[in-house]
Amino acid sequence: MSKKKVRHILGLSGGKDSTALAIFMRREYPDLEIEYFFCDTHKELKETYEYLGRIEDWLGIKIHYLEAERGFDHWLDVYGGVLPSPKMRWCTKQMKIIPLEKWVGDDEVITYVGIRADENRDGYISTKPNITAKFPFKEHGKVKADILRELEESGIGMPDYYRWRSRSGCYFCFFQRKYEWVMLAQEHPDLFQKAVEYEQNHRDGRTYTWTQGETLLELLERKDQIIADHEKAMAKQAREKPNQSLSDVLAEVLDDEDSSLPCLACHL
Repeated sequence: MSKKKVRHILGLSGGKDSTALAIFMRREYPDLEIEYFFCDTHKELKETYEYLGRIEDWLGIKIHYLEAERGFDHWLDVYGGVLPSPKMRWCTKQMKIIPLEKWVGDDEVITYVGIRADENRDGYISTKPNITAKFPFKEHGKVKADILRELEESGIGMPDYYRWRSRSGCYFCFFQRKYEWVMLAQEHPDLFQKAVEYEQNHRDGRTYTWTQGETLLELLERKDQIIADHEKAMAKQAREKPNQSLSDVLAEVLDDEDSSLPCLACHL
């Protein structure tokens, strides 16, 4: 009996690292039959979908859109209206990991993860014995500058949301920094309002917030100060590292504000 074929998969998040990894794998391992997937929560920015379409066109690939059998609102109700948070990431489990593991099934799978050599963090590592993770950027010593070069030289470029946001993920992701929430209100006021409604609408009258210590409306009342502080930090960073791109400056400033690392099942 012939041995069952091993599947090779690569998750795309709509962010720079996973996109650069797809480019890198296509160039370095052209004969490898890779299946590309995106875990779709249906709570993404429209820019994310546009960027995924650009990736498909440029690389000539098909992205499999995976989704949970039940949507975010169902699981929010199951968890008693408790919004997901760094301490309770039920959204990652229910809307990312479970759909992925269902898609994989019992097949022998190698999943390629875009963690760079200059990062000290872990991605999604499955406990399923049939799924093996590999980290090509770490193996090849690729750092952030290499990733940005991949995107520039390929012509794919960066997602449009990198003008004001440094990570991929849902529009209401609890890992967003204060400035990113303010910019969500500016760039997508309808989505910001939906995020506000998730904070407010609970049958039992309890209050949950996306950011610790204040509601989104309270945060927005401080928007002028948040923007002013951000612009001051951006100017300082640009003076200290004048050769950085605007997206690099933004990422470093936001990381200084909040250096917490989100789960790579969502952000790459």
